[in-house]
Amino acid sequence: MCLAIPGKIKSIELQYGGLVRMAKVEFGGIVKEASLDMVPHAKIGDYVLVHVGVAITIVDEEEAEKSFAYLREIGELDELVAGSQIDKPY
Repeated sequence: MCLAIPGKIKSIELQYGGLVRMAKVEFGGIVKEASLDMVPHAKIGDYVLVHVGVAITIVDEEEAEKSFAYLREIGELDELVAGSQIDKPY
């Protein structure tokens, strides 16, 4: 099953010659990169839902925490951890 996972934007940088805004997004201690093309107004500290490496929407912190707790409860976070290449934790 493919899910959008909530995470918090920790940093933003321009990549690919300044054409793409990429973010380091933290998912409960795991940090991965995500494109911000679909949410160009996202900023550091925002919570976003990420699906296959793309932030698809901004959500508030409460909604992100609820979603994350549910994913933890049903065991979907295990898949995220097992399949991730973890960047350095913040």
